[in-house]
Amino acid sequence: MEVDPVSKFKLLVPHLKESLVNLMRIAGQNLVHNAAIDNQLKSGDNPSQRVDKNLEEFYSTLDQIELNLRLAQECLTQHQESVRHAPLPVPIMSKPEPSGEGQTMPYGQFLGLARSQVTCAKEIHDALVRCADDLGGKR
Repeated sequence: MEVDPVSKFKLLVPHLKESLVNLMRIAGQNLVHNAAIDNQLKSGDNPSQRVDKNLEEFYSTLDQIELNLRLAQECLTQHQESVRHAPLPVPIMSKPEPSGEGQTMPYGQFLGLARSQVTCAKEIHDALVRCADDLGGKR
């Protein structure tokens, strides 16, 4: 089962909160422990839990959230670009809709649009390659 990036983000936020609470609790315990050592109330024994391990868990969850938000942003951008370049949706139904609606693009027309976009992309690629070759040859 694939989960969209926004849902994954929503699932990770409680884990991030829990991780932050654990990090702050352990950091506070270490601070109290180190203060007691500085005031010579305790010996220099090591505290049971390490801050760096919890900090790493916090940053790991934060990185996952960042990646999911970037992915969601990329999906939105891709959707906006597809709406701009192919403004009419392609019907996915197996039965054709009654004509006269004008809200969808026939599959054949969509194929023509896709071919023209691929041709345009190839032309742009070729122009960029020629430009790079010209610049490379002049140096």
